[in-house]
Amino acid sequence: MTDVFSFRALWSRLTGGSDRSRPSPAAAPTLSAADLSPQWLVVGLGNPGDRYAATRHNVGYMALDDLLAADGEVLTPLNGFKAEVAQVDWDGESVLLVRSTTFMNLSGEAVAPLCRKYGISPDHVVVLHDELDLPKGKLRVRLGGNENGHNGLKSTSEQLGTRDYLRVRIGISRPPKGMAVPEYVLGPVGGGAELDAAIATAARAARLLVTEGLARAQNQIHAK
Repeated sequence: MTDVFSFRALWSRLTGGSDRSRPSPAAAPTLSAADLSPQWLVVGLGNPGDRYAATRHNVGYMALDDLLAADGEVLTPLNGFKAEVAQVDWDGESVLLVRSTTFMNLSGEAVAPLCRKYGISPDHVVVLHDELDLPKGKLRVRLGGNENGHNGLKSTSEQLGTRDYLRVRIGISRPPKGMAVPEYVLGPVGGGAELDAAIATAARAARLLVTEGLARAQNQIHAK
């Protein structure tokens, strides 16, 4: 999976993510909600647009890109929802890969309506996101917990009415002394093997949560 990410998702990041997430204007395909029947949501948090494509706050988007590349899928706008999606099958589990078309602070406006539409419970929602309280490149998987000031998680919790959804926490470390958190998370994440490995592991963690459950995912990911 790391090789797929390095060649395809890294190139997408450096070019603004336009190759897989934005169809050409001539084609402009969209999906109808009736065309889909997911059992799970896997959501990458981030901000849309080239300006934010390679920032620390967008590592959730990057992990979703890795999942898309591995499955050979592209994101397509979903009619009536603030999201771009792709439906995939993981070991018999129907999974909707989701990217919000809102900015980070309103992420829940994409997640909650999809859960209501398809009757998906919060414990079948996996959110990939950046985490200030973990060292750079460190991964942790959990169910629920505080948002730790993360506005994308705050919005998701508020809109779902619960904190009890699954999270893949991708460590970006705390900002250096004297730098404000917004400036830091919207700064460039940098490239290289460490980032590639963290993103690939985050994507793997999402798959494990869906196909093997929380305990096994924690055993495998936290052993790293």
